[in-house]
Amino acid sequence: MSRRHLVLASASAARLRVLRGAGLDPEVVVSGIAEDIPTAATDAMVSDLAVAKAHAVAARRPNSIVIGCDSMLDVDGVAYGKPANAATAIDLWLRLRGSQRSLITGHCVVDTATAQSAHALCRTTVRFGNPDLSELEAYARSGEPLRAAGGFTIDGYGAPFIDGVDGDPNNVLGLSVSLLRVLLRQLGVSIVDLWASAQGT
Repeated sequence: MSRRHLVLASASAARLRVLRGAGLDPEVVVSGIAEDIPTAATDAMVSDLAVAKAHAVAARRPNSIVIGCDSMLDVDGVAYGKPANAATAIDLWLRLRGSQRSLITGHCVVDTATAQSAHALCRTTVRFGNPDLSELEAYARSGEPLRAAGGFTIDGYGAPFIDGVDGDPNNVLGLSVSLLRVLLRQLGVSIVDLWASAQGT
């Protein structure tokens, strides 16, 4: 089949790593969509933002398949994205430790060649450990929690503070490749045809 151009509508290094680990090598195009948190349920927020990001980039990339995502941590019905500063990250972690919360990622795929799109949510339960205050202060100083939805990662400095996840761990990193495969199928595209190695790149 003719090669399809794949685009990731996100500046997230973690999402790019997930896609590359799955054999995909997308062009990265930042959407420019503001991530201000409106008053809405977490599910609706991440879904709306993912759709907006994908379509904003799709308008600039003809004959492409564009992937847009947005992730937030749901804490008692309130959506948490990236903490604004270290103090906010520590305060959030003091609420999270010892609890289970849902990390929700909205996914949207747009095929600009056909003007079709598909979107869905992926939810993963995260089981938080019990780091003490000195550990949380050190973690905040690392800067990592300020770059991640919910103020944590499962593959970096934050990994020792996470007891486990129930569901797709890639979703916690920002993109579920298993859900991506399903969405691509809905658009008549097989993920294996997008593998970089299959295209000789």
